[in-house]
Amino acid sequence: MRFSPTVWRAGLGFAALGVAFLGALLVLADLPAGWALIALGLPLAGVLALAGDALGREFGGVLASRFAGLLAVTRPWMWFVALYVALKIPVPLWPSGFPVLGLASTGALFVAALLFVWERENAWKAGLMALVAFALGLGVEVLGSRTGIPFGLYSYVTAPGPTLLGVPLIVPLGWFALTLTATSLSGGRPWLAGLLMLLWDVGLEPLMTAQRYWLWSDPLPLWAGAPVQNFLGWWAVGSLISWVFTGLAPRLFGLRREPWALPGQAPQVPPHRGPSLSLLPGRAARGADFRVVYPVEAFFLPGGLVLVGRYVEAGVTLAAMGLGLMLARRVTRFDRS
Repeated sequence: MRFSPTVWRAGLGFAALGVAFLGALLVLADLPAGWALIALGLPLAGVLALAGDALGREFGGVLASRFAGLLAVTRPWMWFVALYVALKIPVPLWPSGFPVLGLASTGALFVAALLFVWERENAWKAGLMALVAFALGLGVEVLGSRTGIPFGLYSYVTAPGPTLLGVPLIVPLGWFALTLTATSLSGGRPWLAGLLMLLWDVGLEPLMTAQRYWLWSDPLPLWAGAPVQNFLGWWAVGSLISWVFTGLAPRLFGLRREPWALPGQAPQVPPHRGPSLSLLPGRAARGADFRVVYPVEAFFLPGGLVLVGRYVEAGVTLAAMGLGLMLARRVTRFDRS
């Protein structure tokens, strides 16, 4: 079987991150050799993500050329995606700092999502999409934690601050960025975006309950204390927010239709082409490159579960999100660029 260059780059890059993650586990076990693996794995991941498909005599030249090209096309939102990833790296070395690093990482991803839509559409639409997702996400969490609808019986009583109306701020911030990447990956199909969110939550439930962001008390638990109702709720809310996104900015997700006519919106502007280097298989020119966040989460979320001793949950999460990636690739394989 022959793999495409992008698959080689992504695979080798994530393998190098795995070396760094192993180093973090050794550091946690008080083995100093782990620091060497971290120092090796982190920079190696970036190098292989850029030129892992060109190993050999031409590697140095290819790496330099692609790095220069990447810098030339790097947009502001990409720096915030990089910051979001970088803030996840210290978690194994500072477990007690998870609330701080988690909020900072999610905040960076929120800003990245906002800048991405701003660049591809306009500031008015970016702000509106962020506001809708934040408000809907906050609203369903306030309703859910107090009534059990639509997710089931749970509470935020042990959640670390800051909170808004009793809900950790990290939660409504995440609804905007996570739904944007799921909608991008789905090619603008709300039902599939909702399913990708559901599969994402397979990993979030055991990790966030282990960190005591929320506690389940539902009488019919299915997974990590969460009932079937929770996952149906994630699908429904994710699909709803995604549907709003595709109505407000259909071209952002490759859809050939007019956006909803809303008062005060700015005129349409031609979308900016993203970088030609993508960590995802398929055509990089599809425009919705924010989809790269999903495979990044598919790496870090199971890793976080391993760190808290949830090994079975880590394997199930990796399988679930991997299934989501494969399904999205299959469903969108005939989409036009």
